[in-house]
Amino acid sequence: MNKNARPTIKEMFAHLHENPEVSWQETRTTDYIASLLEKTDARIKRFDDCTGLLAEIGSGHPCIAIRADIDALYQEVDGVSTANHSCGHDAHMAMVLQTLFTLEEKLANVSGTVRFIFQPAEEKMEGAWKMIEKGAVDDVDYLYGLHLRPIQELRTGQFSPAIQHGAARFLEATISGEDAHGARPHLNKNAIELGAEIIQMINNIHLDPMVPYSAKVTSFHGGGESTNIIPGSATFSVDLRAQTNDVMAELTAKVEAVLEAVSKLYGVDVEAEVKSDVPAAVLDSDAIAHMERGIAKAVGADALSPVLQTSGGDDFHFYTIKRPELKASMLGVGCDLQPGLHHPKMTFDQTVMPDASRVLVETVMSLLAGRA
Repeated sequence: MNKNARPTIKEMFAHLHENPEVSWQETRTTDYIASLLEKTDARIKRFDDCTGLLAEIGSGHPCIAIRADIDALYQEVDGVSTANHSCGHDAHMAMVLQTLFTLEEKLANVSGTVRFIFQPAEEKMEGAWKMIEKGAVDDVDYLYGLHLRPIQELRTGQFSPAIQHGAARFLEATISGEDAHGARPHLNKNAIELGAEIIQMINNIHLDPMVPYSAKVTSFHGGGESTNIIPGSATFSVDLRAQTNDVMAELTAKVEAVLEAVSKLYGVDVEAEVKSDVPAAVLDSDAIAHMERGIAKAVGADALSPVLQTSGGDDFHFYTIKRPELKASMLGVGCDLQPGLHHPKMTFDQTVMPDASRVLVETVMSLLAGRA
């Protein structure tokens, strides 16, 4: 690609931000990324049955992969439900594209392959599995990701060499009973009242306070348009978070015990199904060490922050579940992000994007220099 013809990182971000697409529907996003990469020497692989793509530059060993998530959330913004990049994936794509442009020039006389994974459906916790199925990490030695961090975790100019994400588990549950007339509440069990009791019992779960965790009902649907019908059935969702996989197992067992207790006490079927499940991060010290060197080289040692522990989850960690020998870490990018990730009006300091890209570049070069 003619360097002068490349869009700037700010221009790429602006385009991606203005054209968000939800999980598994990132067709225009994939086309846009491909249109930029087709003007480089990158080897591109697209897929017939899903969005997203792979791109490679360089040749030989080692093989280093960098992953960018490409999907947006679907949420209400100013009273309208729409696709919205409120998790920073637009910035992730722009930074990783800039990293590819820069590394293409640097790898001319260096042995090593860099693979770029533009992954769909992170928000559904499904895209990593699909990319694994497509062979995205089959021959990869090191895998890196990145994520913007809220102001409460990192300030602008700070970078963490790893994010210790917690485990996340999402349940979908049903209360199954019969409706009754509003004048005859003794003839059924009110599903809304049962839901309120389930919420209260979940709120009363107490585990080791030294390990962060949370359990909360995030949706509840019961009843209809007729206000004189007592609903016997309802559906609801439960969001579980825990900093370790062991505590997640304990928390899940407690929630299942709550549902079983309510079911037995009131004689109503209450069943739950795990719809999505993300493990806690398992960090690799070697991958972290190279990221630390990349941060120090790109932006200075003063910008280096400790490994960041956060209760959020990311399907990035499925790559190491499937490939335990894979050395992986995720860069935490301080950018004064507020009010918070997934807030419909999320904003962040966009001036950090070039620095974050340079960190990725220097991390890759540190690895290649170490293997030379």
